[in-house]
Amino acid sequence: MLIRRVKTENGWVRGLPAADPRITVYRGIPFAAPPVGENRWRAPQPPADWEGDLICHEFAPAAMQPRPNPQEDNLYNREWHIDHDMAMSEDCLYLNVWTPAQGQAGLPVFVWYFGGGLQVGYPSEMEFDGERIARRGVVVVTVNYRLNVFGFLSHPELTAEAPDAPTNFGFLDQQFATRWVKRNIAFFGGDPENITIGGQSAGGMSVGAQIACPENRGLFRRGIIQSGLFSPAYPGFSGLNTTLTAAQARGERFFEEFLGVKTLAEARRVDAQTLLDKALQYPGPWCAVIDGVFQKADSNDWYTRPERVKCPVLAGSTDSEFILAPDASDEDSLRDFARRSYGPEAERFLSLFSHPATAESIRREGAVSAIDFSLCRAARSAGDGTPLYAYQFAMDIPGWDRPGTFHSVDLWFFFETLAKCWRPFEGRHYDLARRMCDYWVNFMRTGDPNGTGSDGKPLPLWPRFTPASPVRMRFDEHCTAAGMPEDPLMAFLLDQAAPAES
Repeated sequence: MLIRRVKTENGWVRGLPAADPRITVYRGIPFAAPPVGENRWRAPQPPADWEGDLICHEFAPAAMQPRPNPQEDNLYNREWHIDHDMAMSEDCLYLNVWTPAQGQAGLPVFVWYFGGGLQVGYPSEMEFDGERIARRGVVVVTVNYRLNVFGFLSHPELTAEAPDAPTNFGFLDQQFATRWVKRNIAFFGGDPENITIGGQSAGGMSVGAQIACPENRGLFRRGIIQSGLFSPAYPGFSGLNTTLTAAQARGERFFEEFLGVKTLAEARRVDAQTLLDKALQYPGPWCAVIDGVFQKADSNDWYTRPERVKCPVLAGSTDSEFILAPDASDEDSLRDFARRSYGPEAERFLSLFSHPATAESIRREGAVSAIDFSLCRAARSAGDGTPLYAYQFAMDIPGWDRPGTFHSVDLWFFFETLAKCWRPFEGRHYDLARRMCDYWVNFMRTGDPNGTGSDGKPLPLWPRFTPASPVRMRFDEHCTAAGMPEDPLMAFLLDQAAPAES
């Protein structure tokens, strides 16, 4: 019997058939009270109970964020930020569920955190449709969370008011939602003891932050980090983390010089749109905060934390990503970075720039190399034997704009939502999407992507990534396991991440 109506801990919810009527989708289930008024800049609170059926047919509003500019013809506006008039509200703490359950129980569960630099994004983006993953027997949950100034403001008054939750409200929303899933997902046919969390870009960084938080032990069993392993391996890239001291000073300045208020109580009375407008005038992003409570260290370094959640991780990047590499002509900046990052090995790092090909690789593919560096360090840190599976997405992407394998393009593939995209994908692209989705689902089931595909045939072997054997699955037309590039830069990074045993 199809599950179209479910009783959660707060009341009944009613879903509707997805495009595939064997799947039921519930959109806009509240997992927390509205974070407005006194709940603004406060850890998420339990939602109120309701009477009767809550009709969950529409996505809830996106979190407050700048709207896409319809006059701006950029890649991401063309790709998925196409709704320039989308519903948006400070009341945004809702999640969505796709379930294939037909009287079954104990299905694996996948909880997704979207990306967007912690500044923008929303789970109703069309590439995040969970139906194709659900068809393979997984309960899929996509989570909304607070962003920018609403999700990551710090201020001395906030720290005094709630020292146990002074900031990082967006991360706390993700954690609160995942705890709701743990308590309620069995009603939808899911196994609360078999939860995988996943995310891309800042969503992947969020997965790292959740893994690093020891209070999350037992909450989930594995993590998927897509284009979110940005280690500060190059100058000019500091990630999305800052210290509590710096964040509080930033918050004080924002209140006084931009909002024109003196107290937290006054700031909580500013209407949401005005608050957003003023925050967008403030220079720089609203970052995750190393607050000593939820986040005790840079979220990019989750794998170095001995108290972290020990779990299998699947991680990787696209072939192009960003151009975040250093300017080799800025010698002072480069030398200062090398000293801070590599200590006695600084001169060796600097000598790489005497190799023209390597220097060009660093300049053009700095982000990918930073991810490779993080993979190696993660593999070294996982001395407890927790597996790491690494990938590189390298499929050609069609379109008049010739975009390359840009940051985020793999989302179309592992969600298997290519049919929603305007690009002229061909059969080989759909074949790759099916195979990637199969690997991801196998990992969600068991913590190992290997096994049988949805066509009933064995998938090509995806080896574990280890310091001794740094092998990634290369996703192109062929899907083959490949080693790391053999160049002076990679040799240096491998040595730094996994020094040879004496």
